[in-house]
Amino acid sequence: MRNLRVLLVIALTLVLALSLSGLAAAQPTGKLAEVIERGKLICGVNGTLPGFSFLDPDTGEVSGFDADFCRAFAAAIFGEVTADNLEFVPLTAAERFTALQSGQIDVLSRNTTWTLSRDTDLLGEFAPVTFYDGQGLMVRTDLGVSSIDELEGASFCTLTGTTTELNITDAMTARGFQFELIPFDASSDSFAAFEAGRCDVLTSDKSQLAGLRSSAADPSVYTILADTLSKEPLAPMVLEGDDDWLNVIRWTVFATFQAEEFGITQANIDDMVASPPNAEVGRFVGAEGGLGTFLGLSDNFAVNVIKAVGNYGEIYDRNIGPIGISREGTLNASWKDGGLLYAPAWR
Repeated sequence: MRNLRVLLVIALTLVLALSLSGLAAAQPTGKLAEVIERGKLICGVNGTLPGFSFLDPDTGEVSGFDADFCRAFAAAIFGEVTADNLEFVPLTAAERFTALQSGQIDVLSRNTTWTLSRDTDLLGEFAPVTFYDGQGLMVRTDLGVSSIDELEGASFCTLTGTTTELNITDAMTARGFQFELIPFDASSDSFAAFEAGRCDVLTSDKSQLAGLRSSAADPSVYTILADTLSKEPLAPMVLEGDDDWLNVIRWTVFATFQAEEFGITQANIDDMVASPPNAEVGRFVGAEGGLGTFLGLSDNFAVNVIKAVGNYGEIYDRNIGPIGISREGTLNASWKDGGLLYAPAWR
């Protein structure tokens, strides 16, 4: 009887091991399988916002922070980024969620705030926050104001279909101020109207204001006030109901965080692959652990991501630094430097 119980335990252990192995080696399903079969990732972006996603006049390519995360997703899936395996779709704020829900795009990487309603009513799923932001106010320097408390009776250029309209309405109403909202569909249009004097204030995420200000002929003409009106955690978004696809997007973002923590860069990634300094890095570069298989990706998917775009710090410095937003001492710093960027254990 005892031998029978032992044999039964061994048999159940083997069945469980084979089952787990089968799960780990399962073929890609859902959106991941669709993208692989198509041979192309379709990524929704802003397309007109300096620093985040815009058409670079020098290269003719879509550049920016959000665009680089699109490249990271493509590299994780296909091993590299080519002109054929990644398509950028420029979307206005009003268009973006419909494009995701209709299947026009596979993932939205478009300076989009994670909110309760978007996470539920819009049937969305958000990947980790890639940029912690807050709504701000930009005025012409010669207006001579330094705070929202001096903006009684002001007119505000805003973007339709964003959290911006509600936030500025709440802020001005709470102060008992009269104000006017002038909505636009695209950030470039709202900035053009602001430059033309059609409104007193341009309000949006501070990162967006900085990007638009950097594109001005003379940025010193405009001042971004110190006021922060809201929390605006920006993150890539996919449709809910496909956890495998969400995991691909989620762990690609985490790969950029983790690489920075390990000190892995585009410049030294090949050395790390050739000679991992410890077991943790060995798992990260796919030398051991077989972790990529759980995602339906190659075990070296993180290596491909870093080769394509670098770690989070490199992505930030390449795109956000030039528009004048310092990372040091902000929530966008690594957790080791007092920020909120933190990847779960790579095991």
